[in-house]
Formats: sequence, C-alpha cells, structure tokens
Amino acid sequence: MTFRIEPARSEDCGVLMDLIRALAEYERLTHMVTGTEAQLRHELFGERPVIEAVIGWEAGRPVGFALYFHNYSTFLARRGLYLEDLFVVPQARGRGYGKALIAHCARIAVARGCGRFEWSVLDWNQPAIDFYRSLGAELLPDWRICRMTGESLARLGAATRSGNLPA
Repeated sequence: MTFRIEPARSEDCGVLMDLIRALAEYERLTHMVTGTEAQLRHELFGERPVIEAVIGWEAGRPVGFALYFHNYSTFLARRGLYLEDLFVVPQARGRGYGKALIAHCARIAVARGCGRFEWSVLDWNQPAIDFYRSLGAELLPDWRICRMTGESLARLGAATRSGNLPA
C-alpha cells in the first residue's frame, strides 16, 4: 500500500473531524467532542492559525492524523512542538503509519529549531505508552496536567477581570 503524509488543507477539515471523532471513540471520550468543522477550519486556516495538522493517506483514503502547535519553554528560552493528537485508524495499525506521522512531526520540530517535542498519553493506553517508549520518549513521572474548562474557567476569568480573585 502507498502511504503519504500531507499537510491538512481547508477542504480536508471534514475528513479531519471524522478522524478526531474516531480518536475520541477509541479513547472513550466521544462526549467531549464539541468542536465543529467550521471551528477547526478557523483554528487551522483563519487569520491567526494556532494549530497545524497532517493527514496520513493510504491509497487515497485517510487513515491517520497528527495535530500539533508550538508551546514554549521558559527554562530553554525556546519554543517547542506539542503534539496534541496522533491517531491511526485501527484497521491500518501495525503498518508503521503512527511511527511515520510522529517522525514527520519530529522532523518539523528539528527543522524549526524547537528545544523539545512533547505530548501526553492516557495512563491506561499501554499500547501507546509502549510505542512511545520504543521511539525513545521519556514518560515524565513527576508531572500532571492541570486543566480548567467551562464554569471554573469562566469564574476565574471573570474574577481576574474584576479584581475579585477567589479566596
């Protein structure tokens, strides 16, 4: 089978959303997919794009994707590349496509002079953990992701704006 990796184009946003939904299904997180194709298109191709994506194609059909953006390390005083999502559809796994997609992103990080290349993995996803370790990735045991969404984010944002910070 022929496999190629191409940058996502505006007309690929529907395909990309389908792959994102497939990822959410695999991760048992379909309830968290609230974004739309239009929102995705805006974030990828709007006036100030904040994300980038590539799609893996096998014989003309989409079988995987990587979505990434730049972050920053204050300790390194350099930007990094953060891989938000990497996914290969189950029926196309075991063919090296995931490795090709992540290596593609690593090449981008190196070409752009990034100080590091990072991503997260769910603690129950042992196949992914084993895969990342096989590539030489280090899983950082001391770090935890902190997240605010919805009401707690709105509340803190409003309090900060008004000068009334929560106790």
